[in-house]
Amino acid sequence: MPVEFISAVHTDSGASGPAAASRTGFDRDHLRRYARALDDGGFDHTLVAYHSASPDAFQVAQFVATHTERIRPILAHRPGVVFPTHASRALATLDRISDGRLSVHIISGGSDEEQRREGDYLNKAERYERSDEYIQILRKVWQSDGPVSHEGRHFRFEGYYSDVKPVNGLIPISVGGSSPDAYRVGGQQGDIFGLWGEPLKETGEQIAAVNAVADAAGRPHPRIWVSFRPIIAPTDDLAWEKAHRTLGVLKDQARNTELLRHYRTTGRPANVGSQRLLDIAERGEVHDRCLWTAPAIATNAAGASTALVGSPETVAQALLDYVDIGCDLLSIRGYDPLNDAIDYARHVLPLVRQELAHRAATGQAA
Repeated sequence: MPVEFISAVHTDSGASGPAAASRTGFDRDHLRRYARALDDGGFDHTLVAYHSASPDAFQVAQFVATHTERIRPILAHRPGVVFPTHASRALATLDRISDGRLSVHIISGGSDEEQRREGDYLNKAERYERSDEYIQILRKVWQSDGPVSHEGRHFRFEGYYSDVKPVNGLIPISVGGSSPDAYRVGGQQGDIFGLWGEPLKETGEQIAAVNAVADAAGRPHPRIWVSFRPIIAPTDDLAWEKAHRTLGVLKDQARNTELLRHYRTTGRPANVGSQRLLDIAERGEVHDRCLWTAPAIATNAAGASTALVGSPETVAQALLDYVDIGCDLLSIRGYDPLNDAIDYARHVLPLVRQELAHRAATGQAA
C-alpha cells in the first residue's frame, strides 16, 4: 500500500493548541475552506475527531464528504454512544454519500471521567471488550445478505437487517491506543492501527506488539498510522524559534480554564498513550532527528501532541524515518491548523512523495 497523509479538520477557526481538538464552536465557512484546502493540497485522509462537547462528528464528516472530491474522512466513533445496528446503517449511508471514501476510527475511551459525561460507566478493559464486539457486529451486518441476530456480553438483538451497504462491501476500521487491550483489539480487528508520535524505538516496539497479535489471530498486519504536530520554517533555526513561540501560546492556553472547561480532565491522564508521552518527555526534550516533546508537557499530553521541528527537508526526512520502520499513514496537523495544513501541502508532502517515488524507481530501500 502507498504511504498516505492524514490531517484533521477543524470546525472553528479559533481552535488551536490544546483547544484544537475541542471544537469550541462551529464555523461552516471555515470548515468548508479547511476541507477544500486539504482536498486541493493532496492530503489523502482527514480525521473527524470526537468529543462529548464538540459538534456531532457524523454530521461534520458528511459536510466534509459533500464539499470535497477526493479526500477520505476518517470518522472517530465511540461505541458506547450509538447502538451498533444503528451505527452500521448510519456508517453505510455516510459511506454511500462519500462514494466509498469513509473510514471509521473506533475510540474506546481513555478517560473514565470523559466517558461518564455521556453516561458510560464501563471500565477501560470493558470498553475495549465492547469495542471488539461492536466491530464484529458492524462487519456482520455489512456483509450479511439477510437478517442478523446477536447475543453477546454487551449487545443483544434479533433479526436486524439494513438495506444500505457500504460501497465496497466493508468500511476500513481503525483502532488506536498504547495499552495491551488496544494492541489486542487492534491486532485482532483493525485494518489500521493508530499511534501517537513517540521516538522511533518505542514506535517500533508498539508496531511489533500489534503485529504479534495479528499474527496469532491469522490476520494481515494493520496499516500503521502515526500522528505528529510538525512545526516548520525555511531553516531549522527559524523552525526552533517558531517552536518556542508556539510553546508559549500553548502554555497560555493551558492556563485558560474558561477555554478548556468542557475538555479538561483532572490530574495525570488516565490513558496509557498520554502517560507514555509524558514519560518520554521526562527522559528528554528532543529525540531522534527532531521529535520535540515539550508540547506534550504543556498540554498534559491531551491527544497527539509531540512535534517534528525543522525545515521542510528535516521534517520530511523524519517522516521517512517512520516510514522505514513500518508506518505508512502519516498524520500531520499543526498548532495553527489551517495555515499549517497549507504549508505542509506545499513544502512537506511533495518532498516525502518525491523520495518515495525515487526509491520505487531505483529499487532502493531506505
